[in-house]
Amino acid sequence: MLRFIVKRVGLSILTLLIVSVIIFLMTSILPGDIAKQTLGRDASPEAFEVWNKEKGFDKPLVVQYGRWMGGLMTGDLGTSFKFALPVSEVLGPAAAKSAQLAIVALILIAPISILGGVAAAMNRGKKVDRLLTVGGLSAAVIPEFVWGVVLILLFGVVFRIFPVSAFPNEENPNIFNSVYHLLLPSIALLFVLFGYISRVTRAGVIEALDSDYMRTAVLKGLSRKTAVFRHVLRNALLPTIAVIATQVPYLVGGLIAIERVFNYPGFGNTLLKAVIARDFPLLQSAVFLTGLVVICFQLIADILFAILNPRIRQRVTE
Repeated sequence: MLRFIVKRVGLSILTLLIVSVIIFLMTSILPGDIAKQTLGRDASPEAFEVWNKEKGFDKPLVVQYGRWMGGLMTGDLGTSFKFALPVSEVLGPAAAKSAQLAIVALILIAPISILGGVAAAMNRGKKVDRLLTVGGLSAAVIPEFVWGVVLILLFGVVFRIFPVSAFPNEENPNIFNSVYHLLLPSIALLFVLFGYISRVTRAGVIEALDSDYMRTAVLKGLSRKTAVFRHVLRNALLPTIAVIATQVPYLVGGLIAIERVFNYPGFGNTLLKAVIARDFPLLQSAVFLTGLVVICFQLIADILFAILNPRIRQRVTE
């Protein structure tokens, strides 16, 4: 197991290095002159030259990349052109807000998706099963930002049950008020992720229901419901937990669109502002940290899968 983990960690580090190179090159070849956009077109050529030299844009790309990576290693993410603040001070609060939304979304998505999968498995072949399966897959086809707009129009404008903005009034901070504002964007993400997670849960529960230990438990006198809660769920939900970990990277991507729709000042909204303003230090650091989160959760998912399925671990270590 240790050998497998070391291999996966090494592969993740290599992937992260490749991602960093791609991020740096992609942001470096963006069209337009960042100096003109920052200083204004009325600035003198001498001012442009001084600014480029001051920011290090007059150096070769290899040198610029080395300086950027060195800053990342030491925690110095540079200074944002747009906000005139250290990048860490801009991304820190935004990341914290996105983490709040992601946590609320996962707390909503995980139990509802698992319960949906269990209900479908317990009613295999019946109307409930078909409704949950087909409905979940149909909902997953529609992008999260479309669901966001529909939910805002329906529950924010027509029925006025939820606020149209996910960001509460900070003058009176309250955890319940914050969660209330985050419910609508979380529901939009639920519609997209429910279908896949519930189907995985359904497959695991059906496999467990057909297993020998389930038949033995019933023969010993346990009721079907008792056997399900004592034996089936414990074994069937372990793969589901690993699958939920694999959905976290998708959740990170979904937050970018959702935050824009619900005017939420999180990480995704900050990333979009950096793109529009061509704020290189902020843009590069934001995309790199997004990739870091995705790679870390993918690593966690791989390890969970290996723990739950020794055949995967054996195949990778051979």
